[in-house]
Amino acid sequence: MTQVAKSITGSGPFRVLVIGTIVFSGVLAGLETDAGLLARHRALFAGLDAAVLCIFVAELALKLIGHGRRLADHFRDGWNVFDALIVVLCLVPSVGPFAAVLRTVRVLRVLRLVTALPKLQLLVGALIKSLSAMGYVSLLLGLLFYIYAVAGVHLFGKAGQADFATLPAALFTLFRTVTLDNWGEFFTGALVHSPGLVVSVYFVTFIVFGTMIILNLFIGVITHSMTEAHAEQSERLRAGSAKSAGPGDEAARIDAVDRQVAALQTALDTLREQLRDLRRSSA
Repeated sequence: MTQVAKSITGSGPFRVLVIGTIVFSGVLAGLETDAGLLARHRALFAGLDAAVLCIFVAELALKLIGHGRRLADHFRDGWNVFDALIVVLCLVPSVGPFAAVLRTVRVLRVLRLVTALPKLQLLVGALIKSLSAMGYVSLLLGLLFYIYAVAGVHLFGKAGQADFATLPAALFTLFRTVTLDNWGEFFTGALVHSPGLVVSVYFVTFIVFGTMIILNLFIGVITHSMTEAHAEQSERLRAGSAKSAGPGDEAARIDAVDRQVAALQTALDTLREQLRDLRRSSA
């Protein structure tokens, strides 16, 4: 029974079925936002939602059966815990005061694409892994914002520029500037109250440091984390393939090693004979 469940969950058609069901559940959640459509076809939507949930429950049950008595091994992977949690939340009846919240939880089923697609899982894992390093980049960005905000209050706020009148207003203005959201408006407003050279140096340097350098730092951190996550995934795959190898495979590897050792021993004996012949001929 365990082997049958493993073969089913590991087959290509089953993966296609699960991915298709996840995508279909996302489309279904979007259609349910149309109140008129939902009112006309409420029974149909309920039946389709129940069918999607049955497929998810069956998938979870087959994966648990595939682990046999070692059910805890399935939940050692955080992504498996995430999948199981979504299925459990979807099983809760959406009635009572929390009905709207529970219906909203159904849309989280689309997030199961992360676990169904290995490349997407690798990308999300790299993003999560990069959070610690991003903290220092965010700290650097915060220092840059604070320095330029204080400078902006002194340069433009005290001269009458409303966008830099207070420190919170200056921080919000810089946030819009770093996103390049109509930053020319702030630039033109500052020109009315301050010299053009000062305004130009202030905004140009902030955009260069804030948008170009900080953005590149974020990209570099994420790229490095993706490289590490890819290496870790490759290591796990190698360990899993070695663990899943049967006794026959292990015996074949041992036999191959023995043959290589025997061939090396034969070559070593041949070299020794040639060395003896050279010594005799030189004597």
